[in-house]
Amino acid sequence: MAVLLAARVRTLVLLARRTTLLEELRDALVARSPGLEVLVMRADLSDEREVDRVVSEVRERIGLVDVLVNNAGVGDQALFDRSDWERTRQVLLTNVFAVAQLTALLVPSMVERGRGGVLNIGSGAGLTVMPASAAYCASKHFVDGFSEALRADLAGTGVVVTQVCPGPVDSEFDQLAGTVGGMAGGPPQFLRISAAQCAKDAIAGFERGAALVFPGRAYRIAMMMAPLLPRGLQRLQAARGAVRVRGEAAGAEMSR
Repeated sequence: MAVLLAARVRTLVLLARRTTLLEELRDALVARSPGLEVLVMRADLSDEREVDRVVSEVRERIGLVDVLVNNAGVGDQALFDRSDWERTRQVLLTNVFAVAQLTALLVPSMVERGRGGVLNIGSGAGLTVMPASAAYCASKHFVDGFSEALRADLAGTGVVVTQVCPGPVDSEFDQLAGTVGGMAGGPPQFLRISAAQCAKDAIAGFERGAALVFPGRAYRIAMMMAPLLPRGLQRLQAARGAVRVRGEAAGAEMSR
């Protein structure tokens, strides 16, 4: 996404807990666009004080922010009764509180200027029920509700709010979340798209002022049809998936 944004802006700020890859990306972007300024900053967005610090530093170094992309996210794959609380806490702090805090700190100045935008990266998991992903699903349900309500609050201010709800995407997320091969009970893997395609569709949707974007043609069609499924059927599918995950976990423990 940074590559596509770099072609549209004069200054780009990239935040992450690990900055090595971002520094390499910065060098490549600047080499391609000499007039571009790219600021790479290390920040743990699960820490409220870190969020305050990094926003203050951004304001001091580059001034006001025109577009906020809430792309940081933490996933987990575990039945809730077997999950690690610290991991669950990281999911909620990063996916919920950091999103709200960054938005609260940066949006008021956009409203004052009568222009700006917020691009929230949600998930298809925020629109349905999935097994072994209680905290993650809940966090993305927050992003969905927050994005829709924020868009309503900012109507007429000149500030655009777009939510992107990807399905399976080739990225580092699956490796870090322990969901390589897809999340339990998630969309079929033939709907998987590249990170580049996801970013392209996300930015295209944001630029046309869309409220909700489903990246990938096949996935978009699937998600448009999803509301036709009875809620009870979704619950049944999630429950069956959870039973399967619990059985697989028990089998793995017995084989040790």
